[in-house]
Amino acid sequence: MLTRSNGIQKFVYHFTDKCMECAGNPFCNTCFYFPPPSVASQVTYEEANGPSTSNTTPPQRGRSCGRIHGPEESRSLSPGSHDGRWNTEADPDIVPNVPRKFTWADVYPEEMKKYIGLLLYMGVMDLPKVRDFWRKKTLFHVPFPATVMSRDRFLAISCNLHISDPMEDAENNKKRGTEEYDCLRRVQPVLDIMRNRCMSVYHPRQNISVDERMIATKARIFFKQYMKAKPTKWGIKLFVLADVNGYTIDFKIYTGKSKFASGKDYLGSGYVIYGDNFYTSPLSSFDICTSWDLVHVELVEKEVGSIRWIRDDVLVFVKWMDTREVSMCTTVHTVYSGETVLRWQTTEDGRKEKVPVPRPTAVQQYNKYMGGVDTSDQMLGTNSVHCKTRKWYMTIFQHFLDIAVTNSFILHKELCAIHHDKHMTQQHFQELLAAQLTGVPLDSSPKERCDHLPVPVSDTQDLSQRARMGRRRCIRCKRSTPWKCQECDVGLCLQLDRNCFREHHIRATRLKDPKTPGELV
Repeated sequence: MLTRSNGIQKFVYHFTDKCMECAGNPFCNTCFYFPPPSVASQVTYEEANGPSTSNTTPPQRGRSCGRIHGPEESRSLSPGSHDGRWNTEADPDIVPNVPRKFTWADVYPEEMKKYIGLLLYMGVMDLPKVRDFWRKKTLFHVPFPATVMSRDRFLAISCNLHISDPMEDAENNKKRGTEEYDCLRRVQPVLDIMRNRCMSVYHPRQNISVDERMIATKARIFFKQYMKAKPTKWGIKLFVLADVNGYTIDFKIYTGKSKFASGKDYLGSGYVIYGDNFYTSPLSSFDICTSWDLVHVELVEKEVGSIRWIRDDVLVFVKWMDTREVSMCTTVHTVYSGETVLRWQTTEDGRKEKVPVPRPTAVQQYNKYMGGVDTSDQMLGTNSVHCKTRKWYMTIFQHFLDIAVTNSFILHKELCAIHHDKHMTQQHFQELLAAQLTGVPLDSSPKERCDHLPVPVSDTQDLSQRARMGRRRCIRCKRSTPWKCQECDVGLCLQLDRNCFREHHIRATRLKDPKTPGELV
């Protein structure tokens, strides 16, 4: 929404972006390429905006999900060496810090897939604590996680999951307090890959927005921020560039005052960026304002709908009287194009009614396109995998998973819209991802109707017939019996001391052999 306050300057910049090349990034072959195979197989087109396919390598089955980098980038994400497992003999200084109650074993890529799949599952099935997913003696018992991975194994991996090389982290910690110290070293490998991936698989539309985002954390880190106006007051602040549909195009973690990229190399591609007063300055207005006092134009008329404006070359400053003064600057819009908005006003006879009042074009476009980051935040909060952790870099890693799932869901909707197909809901989409990563089918087939019932061998009612006329030889004990299985059509004893009917079907069920006379499928 448009923030209304006295002296606030909004802006709409004619900014630009460049298409980033994937350059054979192995990140394309990992779990962060989340669209299901049924969706990915439909990518056969090239559009000016939306999902980009020219720089996208389809995911390959059997490739490592835990290792999200190439062989030259050391170990990242998965707690293992270059071959995808933890080599305790090769690196005795970085033996997993596993509590004694946990027994450690090597972690392989397939197990990392299941681990990430469980994280996505826990985002859908929200329980107070992680351990609650493995509770048995409770009214809220959840059987699925135990079939994928044991509780101790999940907790052991969580305790030792790292995103960068621990040996390099130790060297970086020795530089603490110097200019060479990198406070984001623990997340930098995945951070670079995530940003590259977000920009390479999607071509944004013309209107994009930039805003701040907060990741909730209680970690004791020096770059934790406080933002009073955000729903999440304390946490890690990110500067986010998002499309109007909520797709996260690019982001940067704020770690204190530093020099950001100027972006001048990207000018001229035709993008329009919307931002709030935080980003408004003469420098960001292309350095064309000789005096910032040009913005402070007083509205002599205080009537709702009053518009005053000034122009300096391509830069236009507009002040509009709504319930409060609203100030904006733009380089792409005209001052007024005939747009109106309904506002309450008092008529001459004292009645209050809604009447149309003029509204500047920049205000109308700002309200329409500025909500990209807010939409993204709302979608990220739906079925988020974020859970309580003592490690700040694990909080960022969980946020990366949320970005990957949300961006992939948006791509899924874009593809379905192009092919005129009905898209899945965000919850169903995440459930399908969790099922694919854990190797468990999402929809269990209904149980077939069981027709294996004991029936008499002979249905004759003639009492004069001899008893042996209504008997068969049991397929198990070879004795004579008057009972048979209705489905299998074989003789089976059904007595208290000789229940061949039960034993036969139990054995057939366990073996699951093809259907033969006397055996159950």
